[in-house]
Amino acid sequence: MSSGSHTTEEAVSGASPDDGPVPPAETGPTAAPRRPGRARRLAALVRREAPRTVLAVVSGVGLALAFPPYDLWPLSFLAVAALSLLTRGRRVRQGAWTGLVFGVPFFLILLKWLHVVGWDAVVGLSVAEALFTAALGAALAGTSRLPAWPLWTACLWVAQEWARDRLPFGGFPWGRLAFANTGSSFTPLAALGGAPLVTFAVALAGGLLAACLATLWSLRGSFSPRRAVPALEAFGLAAAVTLAGAVVPVPTKADDTADIAVVQGNVQQPGMDFLGRPMKILDNHATATEKLAADIKAGRAKKPDLVIWPENSSDLDPFRYPQAYDRIDAAVKSVGVPVLVGALVDHPSKKGYVFNEGIVWDPKKGPGASYTKQHPVPFGEYVPFRAQLSKIITRLQRVPRDFYPGDHTGVLNVGPAKLGDVICFEVAYDEIVHDTVDAGAQALVIQTNNATYGGTGQPEQQLAMSKLRAVEHGRAVVTAATSGISAVVAPDGKITQQIPEFTQGVVSARLPLRDETTLADRVGAAPEWALAIVGLLSCAAATVIGRRGRTKDEKGQQ
Repeated sequence: MSSGSHTTEEAVSGASPDDGPVPPAETGPTAAPRRPGRARRLAALVRREAPRTVLAVVSGVGLALAFPPYDLWPLSFLAVAALSLLTRGRRVRQGAWTGLVFGVPFFLILLKWLHVVGWDAVVGLSVAEALFTAALGAALAGTSRLPAWPLWTACLWVAQEWARDRLPFGGFPWGRLAFANTGSSFTPLAALGGAPLVTFAVALAGGLLAACLATLWSLRGSFSPRRAVPALEAFGLAAAVTLAGAVVPVPTKADDTADIAVVQGNVQQPGMDFLGRPMKILDNHATATEKLAADIKAGRAKKPDLVIWPENSSDLDPFRYPQAYDRIDAAVKSVGVPVLVGALVDHPSKKGYVFNEGIVWDPKKGPGASYTKQHPVPFGEYVPFRAQLSKIITRLQRVPRDFYPGDHTGVLNVGPAKLGDVICFEVAYDEIVHDTVDAGAQALVIQTNNATYGGTGQPEQQLAMSKLRAVEHGRAVVTAATSGISAVVAPDGKITQQIPEFTQGVVSARLPLRDETTLADRVGAAPEWALAIVGLLSCAAATVIGRRGRTKDEKGQQ
Protein backbone atom coordinates (compact mmCIF):
# COMPACT_ATOMS: atom_id res chain seq x y z
CA MET A 1 0.00 0.00 0.00
CA SER A 2 1.43 3.36 -0.99
CA SER A 3 2.70 5.72 1.65
CA GLY A 4 1.31 8.86 0.09
CA SER A 5 4.77 10.24 -0.71
CA HIS A 6 4.55 9.68 -4.50
CA THR A 7 2.08 12.51 -4.98
CA THR A 8 4.42 15.01 -3.38
CA GLU A 9 7.47 13.72 -5.25
CA GLU A 10 5.68 13.87 -8.59
CA ALA A 11 4.61 17.44 -7.96
CA VAL A 12 8.19 18.42 -7.16
CA SER A 13 9.76 16.60 -10.10
CA GLY A 14 7.00 17.43 -12.58
CA ALA A 15 7.03 13.84 -13.89
CA SER A 16 5.12 10.70 -13.12
CA PRO A 17 6.71 7.30 -12.50
CA ASP A 18 5.43 6.14 -15.93
CA ASP A 19 7.20 8.94 -17.86
CA GLY A 20 10.46 7.04 -18.02
CA PRO A 21 13.68 7.57 -16.11
CA VAL A 22 14.16 10.92 -14.48
CA PRO A 23 17.42 12.61 -15.51
CA PRO A 24 19.95 13.08 -12.76
CA ALA A 25 19.81 16.31 -10.83
CA GLU A 26 22.12 19.10 -11.90
CA THR A 27 25.37 19.30 -10.03
CA GLY A 28 26.32 22.83 -10.91
CA PRO A 29 26.19 25.81 -8.57
CA THR A 30 22.54 26.50 -9.48
CA ALA A 31 21.31 23.00 -8.52
CA ALA A 32 18.72 22.96 -5.72
CA PRO A 33 19.92 21.07 -2.62
CA ARG A 34 17.95 17.85 -1.85
CA ARG A 35 17.86 18.18 1.94
CA PRO A 36 15.68 21.33 2.09
CA GLY A 37 13.15 19.56 -0.17
CA ARG A 38 12.90 16.71 2.26
CA ALA A 39 12.61 19.14 5.12
CA ARG A 40 9.77 20.93 3.36
CA ARG A 41 7.98 17.64 2.74
CA LEU A 42 8.39 16.67 6.37
CA ALA A 43 7.10 20.06 7.51
CA ALA A 44 4.12 19.71 5.20
CA LEU A 45 3.44 16.24 6.59
CA VAL A 46 3.57 17.52 10.15
CA ARG A 47 1.22 20.40 9.36
CA ARG A 48 -1.18 18.06 7.60
CA GLU A 49 -1.24 15.43 10.37
CA ALA A 50 -1.04 17.72 13.40
CA PRO A 51 -4.80 18.41 13.79
CA ARG A 52 -5.68 14.72 13.49
CA THR A 53 -2.91 13.80 15.92
CA VAL A 54 -4.10 16.33 18.48
CA LEU A 55 -7.66 15.03 18.19
CA ALA A 56 -6.42 11.47 18.66
CA VAL A 57 -4.54 12.48 21.81
CA VAL A 58 -7.64 14.23 23.18
CA SER A 59 -9.75 11.16 22.39
CA GLY A 60 -7.29 8.91 24.24
CA VAL A 61 -7.47 11.17 27.27
CA GLY A 62 -11.26 11.03 27.06
CA LEU A 63 -11.23 7.23 27.09
CA ALA A 64 -9.01 7.24 30.20
CA LEU A 65 -11.55 9.46 31.99
CA ALA A 66 -14.22 6.82 31.35
CA PHE A 67 -12.46 4.54 33.87
CA PRO A 68 -12.29 4.78 37.66
CA PRO A 69 -11.62 6.87 39.60
CA TYR A 70 -13.30 9.31 37.16
CA ASP A 71 -16.13 6.98 36.03
CA LEU A 72 -17.32 9.07 33.06
CA TRP A 73 -18.42 5.92 31.21
CA PRO A 74 -20.22 7.65 28.27
CA LEU A 75 -16.79 8.80 27.15
CA SER A 76 -15.94 5.18 26.36
CA PHE A 77 -18.15 4.90 23.28
CA LEU A 78 -17.53 8.54 22.34
CA ALA A 79 -13.80 7.77 22.26
CA VAL A 80 -14.48 4.74 20.05
CA ALA A 81 -16.48 6.98 17.71
CA ALA A 82 -13.65 9.52 17.61
CA LEU A 83 -10.99 6.94 16.76
CA SER A 84 -13.27 5.48 14.09
CA LEU A 85 -13.70 8.87 12.43
CA LEU A 86 -10.01 9.75 12.70
CA THR A 87 -8.97 6.52 10.96
CA ARG A 88 -11.81 6.39 8.42
CA GLY A 89 -10.58 6.47 4.83
CA ARG A 90 -6.93 6.66 5.87
CA ARG A 91 -4.04 4.50 4.76
CA VAL A 92 -3.02 1.66 7.05
CA ARG A 93 0.19 3.37 8.17
CA GLN A 94 -1.70 6.58 8.90
CA GLY A 95 -4.24 4.59 10.90
CA ALA A 96 -1.44 2.94 12.88
CA TRP A 97 -0.01 6.34 13.81
CA THR A 98 -3.44 7.60 14.88
CA GLY A 99 -3.98 4.48 16.99
CA LEU A 100 -0.59 4.90 18.62
CA VAL A 101 -1.08 8.54 19.62
CA PHE A 102 -4.57 7.61 20.82
CA GLY A 103 -3.26 4.77 22.96
CA VAL A 104 -0.23 6.38 24.61
CA PRO A 105 -2.11 9.12 26.55
CA PHE A 106 -4.91 6.68 27.32
CA PHE A 107 -2.59 4.22 29.02
CA LEU A 108 -0.44 6.92 30.61
CA ILE A 109 -3.46 8.23 32.51
CA LEU A 110 -5.02 4.81 33.15
CA LEU A 111 -1.80 3.30 34.50
CA LYS A 112 -0.36 6.32 36.26
CA TRP A 113 -0.69 4.39 39.54
CA LEU A 114 2.51 2.59 38.47
CA HIS A 115 4.46 5.76 39.27
CA VAL A 116 4.91 4.23 42.72
CA VAL A 117 7.32 1.84 41.02
CA GLY A 118 8.70 4.55 38.73
CA TRP A 119 7.53 6.83 35.94
CA ASP A 120 9.70 4.88 33.54
CA ALA A 121 7.51 1.86 34.32
CA VAL A 122 4.41 3.93 33.51
CA VAL A 123 5.84 5.10 30.20
CA GLY A 124 7.29 1.73 29.23
CA LEU A 125 4.10 -0.23 29.88
CA SER A 126 1.93 2.47 28.30
CA VAL A 127 3.94 2.46 25.08
CA ALA A 128 3.94 -1.34 24.99
CA GLU A 129 0.15 -1.46 25.39
CA ALA A 130 -0.30 1.36 22.87
CA LEU A 131 1.30 -0.83 20.22
CA PHE A 132 -1.92 -2.85 20.33
CA THR A 133 -4.01 0.26 19.71
CA ALA A 134 -1.64 1.13 16.87
CA ALA A 135 -2.50 -2.23 15.30
CA LEU A 136 -6.16 -1.49 15.99
CA GLY A 137 -5.88 1.89 14.26
CA ALA A 138 -4.28 0.26 11.23
CA ALA A 139 -7.06 -2.33 11.09
CA LEU A 140 -9.78 0.32 11.47
CA ALA A 141 -8.30 2.29 8.58
CA GLY A 142 -8.08 -0.78 6.40
CA THR A 143 -11.67 -1.90 7.04
CA SER A 144 -13.27 1.55 7.01
CA ARG A 145 -14.16 1.27 3.31
CA LEU A 146 -16.01 -2.02 3.76
CA PRO A 147 -19.82 -2.16 3.94
CA ALA A 148 -21.14 -2.39 7.53
CA TRP A 149 -17.83 -1.03 8.82
CA PRO A 150 -19.19 -0.17 12.32
CA LEU A 151 -19.72 -3.91 12.86
CA TRP A 152 -16.12 -4.70 11.91
CA THR A 153 -14.99 -1.85 14.16
CA ALA A 154 -16.64 -3.51 17.15
CA CYS A 155 -15.16 -6.91 16.30
CA LEU A 156 -11.69 -5.39 15.97
CA TRP A 157 -11.92 -3.83 19.43
CA VAL A 158 -12.66 -7.29 20.81
CA ALA A 159 -9.73 -8.74 18.83
CA GLN A 160 -7.38 -6.07 20.19
CA GLU A 161 -8.44 -6.82 23.77
CA TRP A 162 -8.18 -10.57 23.09
CA ALA A 163 -4.53 -10.03 22.12
CA ARG A 164 -3.72 -7.77 25.06
CA ASP A 165 -5.30 -10.31 27.41
CA ARG A 166 -2.73 -12.91 26.33
CA LEU A 167 0.43 -11.24 25.03
CA PRO A 168 3.16 -10.99 26.18
CA PHE A 169 3.89 -12.99 29.37
CA GLY A 170 0.23 -13.94 29.78
CA GLY A 171 -1.10 -10.51 28.87
CA PHE A 172 -2.28 -7.41 30.71
CA PRO A 173 -6.03 -6.78 30.16
CA TRP A 174 -6.24 -3.48 32.05
CA GLY A 175 -8.16 -0.85 30.09
CA ARG A 176 -10.77 -3.05 28.42
CA LEU A 177 -13.87 -1.11 27.39
CA ALA A 178 -15.93 -3.46 29.57
CA PHE A 179 -14.05 -2.34 32.68
CA ALA A 180 -15.15 1.26 32.08
CA ASN A 181 -18.77 0.06 31.95
CA THR A 182 -19.33 -1.72 35.25
CA GLY A 183 -22.20 0.56 36.24
CA SER A 184 -23.60 1.62 32.90
CA SER A 185 -26.47 0.65 30.63
CA PHE A 186 -24.11 -1.83 28.93
CA THR A 187 -23.27 -3.75 32.13
CA PRO A 188 -26.13 -6.32 32.13
CA LEU A 189 -24.88 -7.66 28.79
CA ALA A 190 -22.06 -9.29 30.77
CA ALA A 191 -24.55 -11.90 31.96
CA LEU A 192 -25.01 -13.00 28.33
CA GLY A 193 -21.49 -12.96 26.91
CA GLY A 194 -19.13 -11.74 29.60
CA ALA A 195 -16.73 -8.83 29.34
CA PRO A 196 -16.12 -9.38 25.58
CA LEU A 197 -19.81 -8.83 24.78
CA VAL A 198 -19.82 -5.60 26.82
CA THR A 199 -16.77 -4.38 24.90
CA PHE A 200 -18.42 -5.36 21.61
CA ALA A 201 -21.60 -3.44 22.45
CA VAL A 202 -19.72 -0.32 23.56
CA ALA A 203 -17.57 -0.38 20.41
CA LEU A 204 -20.58 -1.06 18.17
CA ALA A 205 -22.46 1.90 19.66
CA GLY A 206 -19.38 4.06 19.11
CA GLY A 207 -18.95 2.83 15.53
CA LEU A 208 -22.60 3.48 14.70
CA LEU A 209 -22.36 6.96 16.18
CA ALA A 210 -19.30 7.56 13.99
CA ALA A 211 -21.26 6.37 10.94
CA CYS A 212 -24.05 8.80 11.78
CA LEU A 213 -21.64 11.72 12.08
CA ALA A 214 -19.74 10.75 8.93
CA THR A 215 -22.97 10.66 6.93
CA LEU A 216 -24.09 14.03 8.24
CA TRP A 217 -20.66 15.51 7.43
CA SER A 218 -20.91 14.25 3.86
CA LEU A 219 -24.23 16.11 3.49
CA ARG A 220 -22.84 19.52 4.39
CA GLY A 221 -23.91 22.03 1.75
CA SER A 222 -26.39 19.63 0.14
CA PHE A 223 -28.58 18.45 3.00
CA SER A 224 -31.89 16.79 2.32
CA PRO A 225 -34.10 14.71 4.65
CA ARG A 226 -34.00 11.74 2.27
CA ARG A 227 -30.21 11.60 2.18
CA ALA A 228 -30.10 11.94 5.97
CA VAL A 229 -32.04 8.69 6.51
CA PRO A 230 -28.87 6.52 6.84
CA ALA A 231 -27.61 8.87 9.55
CA LEU A 232 -30.87 8.54 11.45
CA GLU A 233 -30.76 4.76 11.09
CA ALA A 234 -27.22 4.61 12.43
CA PHE A 235 -28.12 6.84 15.36
CA GLY A 236 -31.18 4.74 16.14
CA LEU A 237 -29.15 1.54 16.11
CA ALA A 238 -26.51 3.14 18.36
CA ALA A 239 -29.23 4.12 20.84
CA ALA A 240 -30.75 0.63 20.68
CA VAL A 241 -27.39 -1.03 21.40
CA THR A 242 -26.74 1.39 24.26
CA LEU A 243 -30.10 0.63 25.88
CA ALA A 244 -30.17 -3.12 25.10
CA GLY A 245 -28.89 -4.01 28.55
CA ALA A 246 -32.12 -2.77 30.10
CA VAL A 247 -33.99 -5.85 28.84
CA VAL A 248 -31.33 -8.38 29.97
CA PRO A 249 -32.32 -10.17 33.19
CA VAL A 250 -29.65 -10.26 35.89
CA PRO A 251 -30.40 -13.27 38.15
CA THR A 252 -29.84 -12.62 41.85
CA LYS A 253 -32.03 -15.12 43.72
CA ALA A 254 -29.98 -16.92 46.37
CA ASP A 255 -30.01 -20.68 46.91
CA ASP A 256 -28.52 -20.21 50.37
CA THR A 257 -26.76 -17.58 52.47
CA ALA A 258 -23.73 -17.31 54.71
CA ASP A 259 -22.88 -14.66 57.29
CA ILE A 260 -19.37 -13.38 56.66
CA ALA A 261 -16.95 -10.89 58.15
CA VAL A 262 -14.22 -9.24 56.05
CA VAL A 263 -11.19 -8.01 57.97
CA GLN A 264 -9.11 -5.11 56.67
CA GLY A 265 -6.14 -4.84 59.00
CA ASN A 266 -4.38 -1.93 57.24
CA VAL A 267 -0.64 -1.46 56.71
CA GLN A 268 2.08 0.63 58.28
CA GLN A 269 2.50 2.88 55.25
CA PRO A 270 1.51 2.95 51.58
CA GLY A 271 3.96 2.47 48.73
CA MET A 272 6.71 0.00 47.92
CA ASP A 273 7.67 -0.41 51.59
CA PHE A 274 4.16 -1.15 52.89
CA LEU A 275 5.30 -4.24 54.80
CA GLY A 276 6.99 -2.31 57.59
CA ARG A 277 8.52 -4.46 60.31
CA PRO A 278 7.96 -8.23 60.26
CA MET A 279 4.68 -9.48 61.77
CA LYS A 280 3.15 -5.97 61.64
CA ILE A 281 0.55 -6.68 58.96
CA LEU A 282 -0.27 -10.09 60.45
CA ASP A 283 -0.68 -8.53 63.88
CA ASN A 284 -3.02 -5.87 62.42
CA HIS A 285 -5.35 -8.52 60.99
CA ALA A 286 -5.16 -10.76 64.04
CA THR A 287 -5.91 -7.81 66.35
CA ALA A 288 -8.93 -6.73 64.25
CA THR A 289 -10.21 -10.32 64.32
CA GLU A 290 -9.79 -10.51 68.09
CA LYS A 291 -11.73 -7.25 68.43
CA LEU A 292 -14.51 -8.83 66.38
CA ALA A 293 -14.42 -11.85 68.71
CA ALA A 294 -14.74 -9.54 71.73
CA ASP A 295 -17.71 -7.76 70.15
CA ILE A 296 -19.37 -11.10 69.47
CA LYS A 297 -18.84 -12.20 73.06
CA ALA A 298 -20.25 -8.89 74.34
CA GLY A 299 -23.29 -9.13 72.08
CA ARG A 300 -22.30 -6.13 69.97
CA ALA A 301 -21.82 -8.20 66.81
CA LYS A 302 -23.33 -11.33 65.33
CA LYS A 303 -21.07 -14.35 65.03
CA PRO A 304 -20.32 -14.99 61.34
CA ASP A 305 -20.09 -18.35 59.63
CA LEU A 306 -16.66 -17.49 58.27
CA VAL A 307 -14.07 -14.71 58.21
CA ILE A 308 -12.05 -13.52 55.21
CA TRP A 309 -8.58 -12.02 55.40
CA PRO A 310 -6.88 -10.43 52.36
CA GLU A 311 -3.88 -11.37 50.27
CA ASN A 312 -0.58 -11.15 52.19
CA SER A 313 -2.42 -10.73 55.50
CA SER A 314 0.37 -12.86 56.90
CA ASP A 315 3.66 -11.26 55.92
CA LEU A 316 5.60 -14.31 57.12
CA ASP A 317 5.28 -17.95 56.05
CA PRO A 318 3.28 -19.51 58.90
CA PHE A 319 4.73 -22.95 58.14
CA ARG A 320 8.28 -21.67 58.50
CA TYR A 321 7.89 -19.15 61.32
CA PRO A 322 6.19 -20.55 64.44
CA GLN A 323 5.37 -17.07 65.73
CA ALA A 324 3.30 -16.38 62.61
CA TYR A 325 1.53 -19.75 62.87
CA ASP A 326 0.71 -19.18 66.55
CA ARG A 327 -0.56 -15.64 65.94
CA ILE A 328 -2.92 -16.78 63.17
CA ASP A 329 -4.08 -19.80 65.17
CA ALA A 330 -4.85 -17.71 68.24
CA ALA A 331 -6.89 -15.19 66.24
CA VAL A 332 -8.85 -17.95 64.48
CA LYS A 333 -9.60 -19.72 67.74
CA SER A 334 -10.74 -16.46 69.33
CA VAL A 335 -13.45 -15.94 66.71
CA GLY A 336 -14.30 -19.64 66.59
CA VAL A 337 -15.04 -19.96 62.85
CA PRO A 338 -12.95 -20.80 59.75
CA VAL A 339 -10.82 -17.97 58.41
CA LEU A 340 -9.53 -17.66 54.84
CA VAL A 341 -5.96 -16.41 55.38
CA GLY A 342 -3.72 -14.89 52.69
CA ALA A 343 -0.06 -15.82 53.08
CA LEU A 344 3.21 -16.18 51.20
CA VAL A 345 4.47 -19.74 51.58
CA ASP A 346 7.93 -20.95 50.61
CA HIS A 347 8.04 -23.54 47.84
CA PRO A 348 8.88 -26.87 49.50
CA SER A 349 11.43 -27.98 46.90
CA LYS A 350 12.38 -25.02 44.66
CA LYS A 351 14.63 -22.58 46.47
CA GLY A 352 13.90 -18.94 45.69
CA TYR A 353 10.26 -19.59 44.79
CA VAL A 354 7.19 -18.77 46.86
CA PHE A 355 3.47 -19.54 46.70
CA ASN A 356 0.88 -16.76 47.00
CA GLU A 357 -1.86 -18.66 48.80
CA GLY A 358 -5.29 -18.44 50.35
CA ILE A 359 -5.42 -20.95 53.21
CA VAL A 360 -8.56 -22.20 54.98
CA TRP A 361 -7.68 -22.07 58.68
CA ASP A 362 -10.05 -23.99 60.97
CA PRO A 363 -10.27 -23.13 64.68
CA LYS A 364 -9.96 -26.83 65.61
CA LYS A 365 -8.01 -28.45 62.78
CA GLY A 366 -5.71 -25.58 61.87
CA PRO A 367 -4.60 -24.96 58.27
CA GLY A 368 -6.27 -27.07 55.61
CA ALA A 369 -7.16 -26.64 51.94
CA SER A 370 -5.48 -23.84 50.01
CA TYR A 371 -5.46 -22.05 46.66
CA THR A 372 -2.28 -20.85 44.96
CA LYS A 373 -2.41 -17.86 42.63
CA GLN A 374 -2.27 -19.13 39.05
CA HIS A 375 -1.27 -15.94 37.25
CA PRO A 376 1.61 -14.11 38.98
CA VAL A 377 2.28 -10.60 37.69
CA PRO A 378 5.39 -10.36 35.49
CA PHE A 379 8.00 -7.92 36.81
CA GLY A 380 5.93 -7.54 39.99
CA GLU A 381 5.70 -11.08 41.36
CA TYR A 382 8.25 -12.74 39.13
CA VAL A 383 10.98 -11.50 36.80
CA PRO A 384 11.17 -13.00 33.30
CA PHE A 385 14.77 -13.49 32.14
CA ARG A 386 15.88 -12.57 35.66
CA ALA A 387 19.57 -13.33 35.19
CA GLN A 388 19.85 -11.05 32.17
CA LEU A 389 17.45 -8.22 33.03
CA SER A 390 18.51 -7.78 36.67
CA LYS A 391 21.95 -6.71 35.50
CA ILE A 392 20.44 -3.99 33.33
CA ILE A 393 17.48 -2.93 35.50
CA THR A 394 18.74 -3.01 39.08
CA ARG A 395 15.27 -2.12 40.40
CA LEU A 396 14.17 -5.67 39.56
CA GLN A 397 16.31 -6.84 42.45
CA ARG A 398 13.52 -5.53 44.70
CA VAL A 399 11.61 -8.64 43.63
CA PRO A 400 13.91 -11.07 45.48
CA ARG A 401 11.86 -14.23 44.87
CA ASP A 402 9.66 -15.44 42.04
CA PHE A 403 6.08 -16.47 42.70
CA TYR A 404 5.38 -20.03 41.58
CA PRO A 405 2.03 -20.41 39.78
CA GLY A 406 -0.72 -22.71 41.02
CA ASP A 407 -2.26 -25.37 38.82
CA HIS A 408 -5.91 -25.52 39.89
CA THR A 409 -8.90 -23.28 40.55
CA GLY A 410 -9.59 -21.81 43.96
CA VAL A 411 -12.87 -23.46 44.98
CA LEU A 412 -12.63 -23.86 48.76
CA ASN A 413 -15.10 -25.05 51.38
CA VAL A 414 -15.01 -22.34 54.02
CA GLY A 415 -17.61 -23.06 56.70
CA PRO A 416 -21.00 -23.55 55.00
CA ALA A 417 -19.94 -21.81 51.77
CA LYS A 418 -18.19 -23.05 48.66
CA LEU A 419 -16.13 -19.98 47.81
CA GLY A 420 -14.14 -19.31 44.68
CA ASP A 421 -10.84 -17.69 45.64
CA VAL A 422 -9.28 -15.34 43.08
CA ILE A 423 -6.16 -13.44 44.07
CA CYS A 424 -5.59 -9.78 43.17
CA PHE A 425 -4.97 -9.08 39.44
CA GLU A 426 -6.50 -12.46 38.50
CA VAL A 427 -9.90 -10.77 38.60
CA ALA A 428 -8.98 -9.08 35.30
CA TYR A 429 -8.59 -12.40 33.46
CA ASP A 430 -11.81 -13.90 32.10
CA GLU A 431 -10.67 -17.50 32.02
CA ILE A 432 -9.54 -17.68 35.66
CA VAL A 433 -12.80 -16.33 37.05
CA HIS A 434 -14.89 -18.40 34.62
CA ASP A 435 -13.08 -21.63 35.51
CA THR A 436 -13.56 -20.91 39.21
CA VAL A 437 -17.33 -20.50 38.83
CA ASP A 438 -17.48 -23.49 36.49
CA ALA A 439 -15.81 -25.58 39.21
CA GLY A 440 -18.72 -24.88 41.56
CA ALA A 441 -18.04 -21.61 43.39
CA GLN A 442 -21.23 -20.21 44.96
CA ALA A 443 -19.63 -16.81 45.57
CA LEU A 444 -16.32 -15.20 44.67
CA VAL A 445 -13.63 -13.84 46.97
CA ILE A 446 -10.98 -11.47 45.63
CA GLN A 447 -8.09 -11.52 48.08
CA THR A 448 -5.93 -8.53 47.21
CA ASN A 449 -3.13 -6.37 48.50
CA ASN A 450 -3.26 -2.89 46.99
CA ALA A 451 -1.14 -1.20 49.64
CA THR A 452 1.59 -0.45 47.11
CA TYR A 453 -0.90 1.56 45.02
CA GLY A 454 -3.05 3.05 47.76
CA GLY A 455 -4.48 6.47 46.93
CA THR A 456 -3.58 6.20 43.24
CA GLY A 457 -6.91 5.09 41.75
CA GLN A 458 -5.78 1.50 41.17
CA PRO A 459 -7.96 0.02 43.97
CA GLU A 460 -11.02 1.68 42.40
CA GLN A 461 -10.16 0.20 39.00
CA GLN A 462 -9.83 -3.26 40.49
CA LEU A 463 -13.06 -2.96 42.44
CA ALA A 464 -14.84 -2.04 39.20
CA MET A 465 -13.72 -5.37 37.77
CA SER A 466 -15.31 -7.12 40.75
CA LYS A 467 -18.59 -5.38 39.94
CA LEU A 468 -18.51 -6.63 36.37
CA ARG A 469 -17.64 -10.19 37.48
CA ALA A 470 -20.62 -10.19 39.83
CA VAL A 471 -23.03 -9.50 36.95
CA GLU A 472 -21.19 -11.74 34.50
CA HIS A 473 -21.40 -14.80 36.75
CA GLY A 474 -24.44 -13.98 38.89
CA ARG A 475 -22.31 -14.29 42.01
CA ALA A 476 -21.75 -12.09 45.01
CA VAL A 477 -18.14 -10.91 45.08
CA VAL A 478 -16.22 -10.15 48.27
CA THR A 479 -13.10 -8.02 47.87
CA ALA A 480 -10.78 -8.35 50.87
CA ALA A 481 -7.87 -5.90 50.79
CA THR A 482 -5.07 -5.29 53.27
CA SER A 483 -5.43 -1.51 53.12
CA GLY A 484 -8.60 -1.08 51.04
CA ILE A 485 -10.89 -0.98 49.30
CA SER A 486 -12.57 -3.98 50.96
CA ALA A 487 -16.15 -4.38 49.77
CA VAL A 488 -19.11 -6.68 49.28
CA VAL A 489 -20.71 -6.64 45.82
CA ALA A 490 -24.16 -8.14 45.27
CA PRO A 491 -24.85 -10.41 42.24
CA ASP A 492 -26.41 -7.42 40.43
CA GLY A 493 -23.11 -5.50 40.64
CA LYS A 494 -24.13 -3.08 43.39
CA ILE A 495 -21.72 -2.43 46.26
CA THR A 496 -23.54 -3.09 49.53
CA GLN A 497 -20.72 -2.46 52.04
CA GLN A 498 -17.16 -1.21 51.87
CA ILE A 499 -14.28 -0.03 54.04
CA PRO A 500 -12.30 3.07 52.92
CA GLU A 501 -8.61 2.90 52.17
CA PHE A 502 -6.06 2.92 54.99
CA THR A 503 -8.64 2.17 57.65
CA GLN A 504 -8.61 -0.82 59.98
CA GLY A 505 -12.07 -2.29 60.15
CA VAL A 506 -14.42 -5.21 59.79
CA VAL A 507 -17.44 -5.36 57.51
CA SER A 508 -20.16 -7.94 58.16
CA ALA A 509 -22.67 -9.08 55.56
CA ARG A 510 -25.09 -11.85 54.68
CA LEU A 511 -23.63 -13.30 51.52
CA PRO A 512 -26.01 -14.80 48.93
CA LEU A 513 -24.83 -18.18 47.66
CA ARG A 514 -25.91 -19.21 44.17
CA ASP A 515 -25.64 -22.44 42.20
CA GLU A 516 -27.40 -21.29 39.01
CA THR A 517 -25.10 -20.23 36.19
CA THR A 518 -25.53 -17.40 33.70
CA LEU A 519 -25.52 -17.74 29.93
CA ALA A 520 -22.04 -16.18 30.00
CA ASP A 521 -20.87 -19.07 32.20
CA ARG A 522 -22.29 -21.63 29.79
CA VAL A 523 -20.87 -20.14 26.57
CA GLY A 524 -17.48 -19.34 28.10
CA ALA A 525 -14.92 -17.80 25.75
CA ALA A 526 -16.83 -18.68 22.56
CA PRO A 527 -18.23 -15.13 21.96
CA GLU A 528 -14.78 -13.56 22.34
CA TRP A 529 -13.16 -15.98 19.91
CA ALA A 530 -15.98 -15.63 17.39
CA LEU A 531 -15.95 -11.84 17.45
CA ALA A 532 -12.14 -11.65 17.32
CA ILE A 533 -12.02 -14.03 14.34
CA VAL A 534 -14.67 -11.98 12.50
CA GLY A 535 -12.56 -8.88 13.13
CA LEU A 536 -9.46 -10.54 11.68
CA LEU A 537 -11.43 -11.83 8.69
CA SER A 538 -12.64 -8.28 7.99
CA CYS A 539 -8.99 -7.21 7.75
CA ALA A 540 -8.30 -10.04 5.32
CA ALA A 541 -11.32 -9.03 3.23
CA ALA A 542 -10.18 -5.39 3.16
CA THR A 543 -6.72 -6.48 1.99
CA VAL A 544 -8.10 -8.66 -0.81
CA ILE A 545 -10.54 -6.00 -2.00
CA GLY A 546 -7.81 -3.35 -1.89
CA ARG A 547 -5.48 -5.48 -4.02
CA ARG A 548 -8.21 -6.16 -6.57
CA GLY A 549 -8.93 -2.45 -6.81
CA ARG A 550 -5.28 -1.63 -7.44
CA THR A 551 -5.02 -4.38 -10.06
CA LYS A 552 -8.00 -2.97 -11.95
CA ASP A 553 -6.50 0.52 -11.82
CA GLU A 554 -3.20 -0.76 -13.19
CA LYS A 555 -4.94 -2.59 -16.04
CA GLY A 556 -6.95 0.54 -16.84
CA GLN A 557 -3.76 2.59 -17.13
CA GLN A 558 -2.13 0.17 -19.56
